[in-house]
Amino acid sequence: MRLRVTAGIPGAPRHRGRLAIAAAGFDGALACALGRAGISADKREGDGATPAGTFALREVLYRGDRIAAPRTALPCRPIAPDDGWCDAPDHPDYNRPVRFPFAAGAERLWREDSLYDVIIVIGYNDAPPAAGAGSAIFLHVARHGLAPTEGCVAVPRNVMIALADRLGPGDDIVIEPAS
Repeated sequence: MRLRVTAGIPGAPRHRGRLAIAAAGFDGALACALGRAGISADKREGDGATPAGTFALREVLYRGDRIAAPRTALPCRPIAPDDGWCDAPDHPDYNRPVRFPFAAGAERLWREDSLYDVIIVIGYNDAPPAAGAGSAIFLHVARHGLAPTEGCVAVPRNVMIALADRLGPGDDIVIEPAS
């Protein structure tokens, strides 16, 4: 399956994009949330941009206390209250999963809201990570009204669950700035 995210919807804010899904059972495109700074070919840690490029979809993470395990063919695991993702560029675990307590900066994956009930890890800046190039780039559940993200791609919860159930090895996401 190939997911294609494009920016530049006429009349829409820069954090709003279109997600097209090339797979049986999905037809057409739907609105998605992007980083508050839109899409950038020069993503940097903390800039609020969604990175441009083609990236593998690595794994599915989910809140087992809130949803059933997705029926995905990707690697899949439940997250726990101590799960995090390192966002400290100078740390050896930069842009990698970590466990709390953690001495360096890290984003908590176990959240009170529903944004990380289902996470699809996007293979951005991970082979190997370049310090400061951006971390924790995910496809995840959108905030109400498709509010901007910190650099991720976000869609409604029902779409996230349906996507996670259909993904497998070799699937990817193409993220394109406005042409």
